[in-house]
Amino acid sequence: MVSAEEEDAARTRSEPDEKEGNNLVTPIGTHQTDGLLQNDRSSSPPAFILSDDQLQKKKAQIASACTRSDGDDLTKLATSAGGLLSDRLRKQAWPLLLNGGYKSSNGLGLKCAWQDLPQHEDEGQVKLDVNRSFIYYPNGESEEQLDRRKVDLLNVITEVLRRHPMLCYFQGFHDIAQVFLLVLGRENAADAVAHLSLLRIRDFMLPSLTPSLAHLELLPAIIYSVDSTLYQRLRHVDPYFALAATLTLYAHDIEDYNDIARLFDFLLAHEAVVSVYLFAVIVLSRKHELLDIPADEPEMLQHVLSKIPRPFKPGNYIRRTMALLRDYPPKKLPFRAWSKVSGLSVLKTTNRSSNVKSLEDGEDLFRRQEAQLKRQQFRKKVITALWRYRQPASGLALAILVGVVSFWLRKNDGYAPTAIWRIWNVVKVYGRT
Repeated sequence: MVSAEEEDAARTRSEPDEKEGNNLVTPIGTHQTDGLLQNDRSSSPPAFILSDDQLQKKKAQIASACTRSDGDDLTKLATSAGGLLSDRLRKQAWPLLLNGGYKSSNGLGLKCAWQDLPQHEDEGQVKLDVNRSFIYYPNGESEEQLDRRKVDLLNVITEVLRRHPMLCYFQGFHDIAQVFLLVLGRENAADAVAHLSLLRIRDFMLPSLTPSLAHLELLPAIIYSVDSTLYQRLRHVDPYFALAATLTLYAHDIEDYNDIARLFDFLLAHEAVVSVYLFAVIVLSRKHELLDIPADEPEMLQHVLSKIPRPFKPGNYIRRTMALLRDYPPKKLPFRAWSKVSGLSVLKTTNRSSNVKSLEDGEDLFRRQEAQLKRQQFRKKVITALWRYRQPASGLALAILVGVVSFWLRKNDGYAPTAIWRIWNVVKVYGRT
């Protein structure tokens, strides 16, 4: 591990800095190449090096923004060239970017040691995935050191799951958690990962994949807004090719530590929808490659769409993502794409005006989303059954019954098994009439 002094001596790639507003280095929207933190976890040498004065200036700006808990300045600094520069600064900034910051609680605010809590049902899968962690970074560590890191990673994930047993683990979550562990250290990682899980990637940790897929349904609308030709070429391809990347915040695909840490600076600084816009930029950047694939080779098209460019250097993609978000904001997307997104989704609860900031807020939204999913699943089941047993003369009665069921589900906020069983019996009786 590099020391704080070594991190302070690191350099990032960048063009000369620009000044705007409060003398922030590289304001959002400027056309600049990105930088990488040069430390022992990366083998990529910088193409451009900030001068000592420039580097120290930006470090001071980041430290000042952290001291003042200034989320707006931190967002600009995390988005500009080089991001937050070092892990030492990220340790201060990331908790603030996770919805306004929080106080580390050495156990997420609970008196009971997490080891004494009941096991989570997904712990077996967690162990399998942790055994496959730390493949690409950190570099130069012995097997013994990596084994210790795996123990720490297992403990971080297990602690979060046991303290919040409602969360459903997904494969690839360990890729995200290992980045937080490397940046924040074992003593701070669990708090941060818990906040991330409940406040920023909550949709991915529900018992159904449906909320995760809703993120991807925005992709066609974004692409159509920018390039109708490419949209027509891809219109018959389900956007699920973006699932692995967006589900893991790109940590599963990006192999360089500095690249993924710098990308996390950006993703944590913005609302959750920015991850979808980022993938849209990746697709748009491959337009000519995608149009060259024969129409009768859908498998090849899916293969290309699902791959992240390697090496992945975040800077240019970040700049283009911000421009895309500015020119085609979610509320103005075609096909009513944004209105179809649940108001409980992280896509809508991670904006600046949201009051969702605490773990308790996240847990409450989780329960409400879970109830919403059960309503949707039951309604779909009822409609499917009614359609199966439909009779020509009963169309009006069917419509009325569907309306009654929908109203009842909304009024009762989800799930009362006894009452649902009674409705289901009504449906079956209706089907026999």
